[in-house]
Amino acid sequence: MANVRRIAYDIIYRVLCEDAYSAIALNNSIKENQLSSLDSGFLSALVYGVLERKLTLEYIIRQYSSIRIRKIEQKTLIILYLGMYQLLYMDKVPDSAAVNESVKLSKQLGLSKSAGFVNAVLRSFIRAEKAYDMPDISDRVKYLSVVYSCPEDIVSVWHERFGDELCEKMLGGIIGRPPLTVRVNTLKTSTDDLIRSLSERGITAERISFLPDALNLSGTGSLEALPEFDDGLFYVEDAASQLCAEMFGAEQGEVVCDVCAAPGGKSFYSAIRMNNRGEVNSYDLHEHKLRLIDYGAERLGINIIKTSVRNAAKRDSILSECDRVLCDVPCSGLGILRRKPEIRYKKDTNIDILAELQYSILCVGADSLPNGGVLMYSTCTLNDSENIDIINRFLSEHSEFIPEPLSLPQGINHVIDEPDCCLTLVPGMYDTDGFFMCKLRKAGRHD
Repeated sequence: MANVRRIAYDIIYRVLCEDAYSAIALNNSIKENQLSSLDSGFLSALVYGVLERKLTLEYIIRQYSSIRIRKIEQKTLIILYLGMYQLLYMDKVPDSAAVNESVKLSKQLGLSKSAGFVNAVLRSFIRAEKAYDMPDISDRVKYLSVVYSCPEDIVSVWHERFGDELCEKMLGGIIGRPPLTVRVNTLKTSTDDLIRSLSERGITAERISFLPDALNLSGTGSLEALPEFDDGLFYVEDAASQLCAEMFGAEQGEVVCDVCAAPGGKSFYSAIRMNNRGEVNSYDLHEHKLRLIDYGAERLGINIIKTSVRNAAKRDSILSECDRVLCDVPCSGLGILRRKPEIRYKKDTNIDILAELQYSILCVGADSLPNGGVLMYSTCTLNDSENIDIINRFLSEHSEFIPEPLSLPQGINHVIDEPDCCLTLVPGMYDTDGFFMCKLRKAGRHD
């Protein structure tokens, strides 16, 4: 029988100490250990729960530990995270099991000296009826940081940019698992037919009001085991990314370029929107990622996507002339913290280097557009230096480009003051990832 807590420990250690990606490490562990759906659910809850609540857990552990947090060995601290998380957030786990299994885990890992310490901290917490203090609410940044387990530097930036109320809503939006959002492949089926087919398998499919052919699925089990997936009737893509591809607006018969295409969702969306007529050029730095796009296109029955290795930031790789260019650039990822909770704890974000890379990609992408061509810039982050600052700089240095107002679907509104060519989506508002998009047009021909 699989020791799920030990597996959770191994994953969390690799994520926090060896820079592993939580989703990849989790999925690999589930397959390697051949876990049941019940054990997989418990494992996912432990891993993502601890990573999401790490700062909150530390703050509470500090109140019951005789040793300062920074003096506690990392392995022991992870065991405490796991035990404390179960005591605080998992009502179905008996307190005795949370403590005893944590002590047992300490011994299994050769941390016999730590076992007594782990036992003492967790039992002290139980004896105190799980009481704990939070920072004074008057210190908003510190308070929000601890309550929502998000570092103060991120909270401070969001608090200043978005204001207190929206900032707290955003922080609430990065806690918990995101919905499983898919795009219906209307080349092969209709939304109604897919909903009906999935319903017959006991899968709930809920429409997304602002995206007619997008669904949130629940109760799927393994997606790859579904005939509807294998037959290419849908693919997975968050609603924010889908909305960006919709605003990009690729039309039947056009030639479009997706210069940072992996994992391919926006290329697939564009090809389907074009009714599989025209040309979608999907580029990426890495050949193995392009193979995944090729596989996805084949599964979906799309034959207008052409993939090629290309460095989007290099001026010696200018694109052939096309109607639209999409630059969904590498970014700091602050909009996807609920998908990759470990991102929030990374110290070396390289924001300055990223901003220069993002700007280069945008400039090189712009070079291939004729008059009237559309240029779309997007990120999955919520940082002005990677978003609106890039756009303002680009427009100041490229007078031939003008803002193109976005025609937003009913139900989607600007939540901050921004130009109508831009849209910032924040966590906690529309149940999407955090996202930024901006649409520009090269002056000349008009639609």
